[in-house]
Amino acid sequence: MGMSSRSAVAIHALTMLARWSERTLTSAEIADSLESNPVLVRRVLGSLREAGLVGSTEGRGGGWNLERSPRDISLYDAYAAVEAGPVLVGHAHPPSRECEVGRNIQALLETEFREAEQAMEERLGRTTIADLVRQVMARERELGLQR
Repeated sequence: MGMSSRSAVAIHALTMLARWSERTLTSAEIADSLESNPVLVRRVLGSLREAGLVGSTEGRGGGWNLERSPRDISLYDAYAAVEAGPVLVGHAHPPSRECEVGRNIQALLETEFREAEQAMEERLGRTTIADLVRQVMARERELGLQR
């Protein structure tokens, strides 16, 4: 059980778009950074576009850009745009009503999982794409790799 990589891809793409906001980026450029397939990147960018976080232009010189300020995009916004439903879910099949654990575990897990999801939402909501860009730039300076 765990979060898919779509959130990481979305946050990576948004951070790149914020870092190089003076121009559009192609899905191939983003895919190169991810060492991934441009088709996967386009799918994730499509979900981000549906959420109003990015836009695109077609044709020569086209590409992807942010539709909102990086200060106004939280990691939770990216997560919510690309993930379908909660990360933590109960049993796929109802447990046995004949067992004392089976009768009670689903209700107990629902409470625990709901609180965990709320904590994750709150934590991801505290960090913005602008925060990540600043952190990337600081790490690059520390490594002596700033362009």
